[in-house]
Amino acid sequence: MAEGMVELTGANWEKEVIQSKGVVMIDFWAAWCGPCRMIAPSIEELAKEYIGKVKVGKLNTDENSDVASRYKIMGIPTVIFFKDGQKVDQLVGAVPKSSLKSKIDALLGA
Repeated sequence: MAEGMVELTGANWEKEVIQSKGVVMIDFWAAWCGPCRMIAPSIEELAKEYIGKVKVGKLNTDENSDVASRYKIMGIPTVIFFKDGQKVDQLVGAVPKSSLKSKIDALLGA
């Protein structure tokens, strides 16, 4: 796992996401997913850029299908943004880094 990133599972979801204060960005992915691999470097770069400001996590949907189904993940990659434990936004697909960055900046400014 890259610097500034948290590996999420069903076991630590409550503590790391729901009970977190501030902005949390979660990448729902799977090992077999090509588009997931395409956006992974952007997610890792953002995790480093926003250390101390935003918690960035990755959740493997194959290994944690209970969490994925709770948030009705139909396609991956899906990036969901939480603020103070509440889902506030999401992006689906291999979106450019600039799209992720603008969502983060908007949430930090709100």
